[in-house]
Amino acid sequence: MSLKGKTIFITGASRGIGLAIGQRCARDGANIVIAAKSDQPDPRLEGTIHTAAESIEAAGGQALAVKCDIRDEAAVEAAVEAAVDRFGGIDAVINNASAIFPRGTADVPMKRYDLMHQVNGRGTFLTTQKCLPHLMKAENPHIIALAPPLDMRGMWFGPHVAYTSAKYQMSLCILGWGEEFKGKIAANAIWPRTAVATAAISNVLANEEAMKNCRKPEILADTAYKVLNKPAAEFTGNFLIDDSFLWEEGERDLDQYSYDPSVELLPDFFVPEEPPAPPGVKIMNVSLGH
Repeated sequence: MSLKGKTIFITGASRGIGLAIGQRCARDGANIVIAAKSDQPDPRLEGTIHTAAESIEAAGGQALAVKCDIRDEAAVEAAVEAAVDRFGGIDAVINNASAIFPRGTADVPMKRYDLMHQVNGRGTFLTTQKCLPHLMKAENPHIIALAPPLDMRGMWFGPHVAYTSAKYQMSLCILGWGEEFKGKIAANAIWPRTAVATAAISNVLANEEAMKNCRKPEILADTAYKVLNKPAAEFTGNFLIDDSFLWEEGERDLDQYSYDPSVELLPDFFVPEEPPAPPGVKIMNVSLGH
């Protein structure tokens, strides 16, 4: 297993899960394209595309920092062109960028509704479409989205129909691409069983103490890394829950991903009953989604 010399295009990679995936791939000597909006420091959010690039190169990879709003078709085209000019192609695209505002119908300003649908669904489709000609030429091409399994029960829509419908657009893309590109390009979704400590979740929880009940972004980084090393022609169309997938792959130390292994973990949105949590994983009897 190695991603040495592979070029991975990651949206929203200036911090959090996207950055963690980039750092993990960089340890193999991968080329990481950091496509994100943050090119200037923001006191509310840690990290920029430039600090991310420094950490990628410190981890052993090559980095290209590209300021890119994935709602802007011209900006995405320019980012893809810059990636190909620098590295010669694109082997994988990680659709990590996402917008979240989990509120009831009356409490969602249309500006927020539009942002979620433009970033989550349209942005995922647009980014993948522009990378597609280069993926078609790659040796083992992969599309990954940070998207949940599709579960059409009302329990996931009632509390925040705007957010759920936007997030499921990413899942529908994976469902479609798994069929459209079967045997050519792998398309898989990865999703955390528990809340992951990122800036977005910090804003949702609004409680620093609750962050102890989250896992580290590295659990999704290791999940994505293992998926990227799978044969694209065979491993596709999957909706993977991070800890169950890692357990199946032989990882037995899931405590390494917890900030405090002694506390129960907060379940994420959209987590199905199957597969159940691996042995020893303690989950709170409450969900982010309710």
